[in-house]
Amino acid sequence: MIRVEGDWFFADHTQAVCRMLTDAGHLALFVGGCVRNALLGAAVTDIDIATDARPERVMDLAEALGLKAVPTGFEHGTVTVVAGHLPHEVTTFRRDVETFGRHAVVAFADTAEEDAHRRDFTMNALYATPTGEVIDPLGGLPDLIARRVRFIDDADARIREDYLRILRFFRFHAWYGDPEGGLDAEGLAACAANTGGLAQLSRERVGGEIRKLLSAPDPGQSVAAMARCGVLAHTLPGSDPALLPVLLHMEAAWGQAPDPIRRLAIMGGDDHAERLRLSKAEARRLDRLRAAMGAAEPAEALGYRLGADDARDAVLLRAAATGCEPIADTPARIEHGAAAKFPLSARDLMPGLSGPALGERLKQLEERWIASGFTLTREQLLG
Repeated sequence: MIRVEGDWFFADHTQAVCRMLTDAGHLALFVGGCVRNALLGAAVTDIDIATDARPERVMDLAEALGLKAVPTGFEHGTVTVVAGHLPHEVTTFRRDVETFGRHAVVAFADTAEEDAHRRDFTMNALYATPTGEVIDPLGGLPDLIARRVRFIDDADARIREDYLRILRFFRFHAWYGDPEGGLDAEGLAACAANTGGLAQLSRERVGGEIRKLLSAPDPGQSVAAMARCGVLAHTLPGSDPALLPVLLHMEAAWGQAPDPIRRLAIMGGDDHAERLRLSKAEARRLDRLRAAMGAAEPAEALGYRLGADDARDAVLLRAAATGCEPIADTPARIEHGAAAKFPLSARDLMPGLSGPALGERLKQLEERWIASGFTLTREQLLG
């Protein structure tokens, strides 16, 4: 018998929420990501519990035990119960009555099997009892073991219920799929047939999914599949994933953690800031990396201008674009530039210069200093 386990599962607060329901005669089943990740040996960050108790009942039970209960999605059956200072999302079994893209009319249900049919992928329709026994109403366990991301029932119908599932399909494959096995053919065909529905999605949600996808250890196969079936053109027009695998290789060689902005930069394309609702800081960084990627400045100068982190990213991007790996001392040169301090300030050129002339002269001297490898002293620059 397969069971889930882990510190999160045996924690007193987690079990207390389960007992709150089971002691009152209700079902309490862990579901979704916490079960999936526990079985894969991945980190569990969110705890979701499905139950046959209606949301009003969950609120009453929590309050009777002195637990904080927040009706975070009350109309859809979700109550967040705070125990041990941690949120536990408790959601009543549901079934879809009507769906409208990202919106659905739901009815409460009484069994896990009914609830499972409204979920997206088979690996997300796994449940576990408070004792850890896995319940698999739709045959998702073999898919999870094979690391196969597969839509529940009819892939086309699942997507038309919620077009965000197109992006989730590729994101889940990047994180949990078998990199040697390829993407599920039926799911891929359904995504290709429904690309027009992506226009219905808010840019915030699209941006969230793309960030998560590009934060995966190796999203190369998923992004390439997105390009082949037309999803990438709808999501990030002008982007080309051809150089992404090269960048991933460079990242691994340098021990760099995944970074979605760095990976966006290598794919090119236009208007990412607006299409993905990037923050101002993210948009500025994307612009800096793209500009530095096309510049010919040495590593030291990049370190000085951009700081060590962005300079490393710029060097990796440049290496991926040219196919030439950076030489061994590049990290040290970047650090040298990042630590350099320009020895002059505007005050050193006053009162002889002012206004635009002062700024221009200071810039000229700074360029001389950078070109010298940061060796020119204050006296030499003023001499």
